[in-house]
Amino acid sequence: METRYYVVARIDGDYAWLRRMDAQEEELMNVARALLPEAIDEGTHLKYEMLSYEIID
Repeated sequence: METRYYVVARIDGDYAWLRRMDAQEEELMNVARALLPEAIDEGTHLKYEMLSYEIID
């Protein structure tokens, strides 16, 4: 499975909208906040690997 990097673009209730950092398009992906680390906020950088998200700097 490939590693992907995201930034939290917007938080909307129980969901977060993520934007791929390594992609050209501006398309957002909607992810349930229950699948993300608790400490996320808008602008947080995430690494997705092995079916889990991790906060990165």
